[in-house]
Amino acid sequence: MTQERSIDLERLLKLRVVVARVGEMDRAQWWNTRGQLGPLGASAVRRGLPRTHYFAQARSVIAVAAARCAEVFDPPGSATLWHLPTDIEEAFDARWEHWLDAANDWSAFFMEVAALEGTDPAVALQVFDLVDDRDLAEFTGLKTSAEGRAVPIPTTFSGTDADVTLLALGFARGNVGALAIPYMRTEN
Repeated sequence: MTQERSIDLERLLKLRVVVARVGEMDRAQWWNTRGQLGPLGASAVRRGLPRTHYFAQARSVIAVAAARCAEVFDPPGSATLWHLPTDIEEAFDARWEHWLDAANDWSAFFMEVAALEGTDPAVALQVFDLVDDRDLAEFTGLKTSAEGRAVPIPTTFSGTDADVTLLALGFARGNVGALAIPYMRTEN
């Protein structure tokens, strides 16, 4: 079985979008988008892309978040929420078209994301029921690196939902204005 089959791509999208929203400048101030996934962003992009604007917003903020995280800390031979092994990223990109075709089914999710308050990714992920008690228990053992730019996850990335959940949850080790990038080694 290949890795992309063990990852729920819809869940991965939700994890990325929720963390992306929390990291915006009007929330945790980690990447240089300001409310693009919020109500103002929706109203601005909706005019040009009435059916798929939520996905345009998401694609944009995810790209900015990935670039910012790579600037701050880009460990070789590792996976981050924004940079997973190629087979998973290719499956994720291939699924995008399906999500665009079903854009109306995603409206409620994106409206809830736009309404998110606060700066704590752990709380936001709980609001969306994307983490459970087991995930939170694993999260409590995570610490930031000595320089505070990274959150090393001590297990090797195996391509599971639990792995990507922990990569998303690890962002909660950062602080407002102080981004810490969670990562897992993809090789020994």
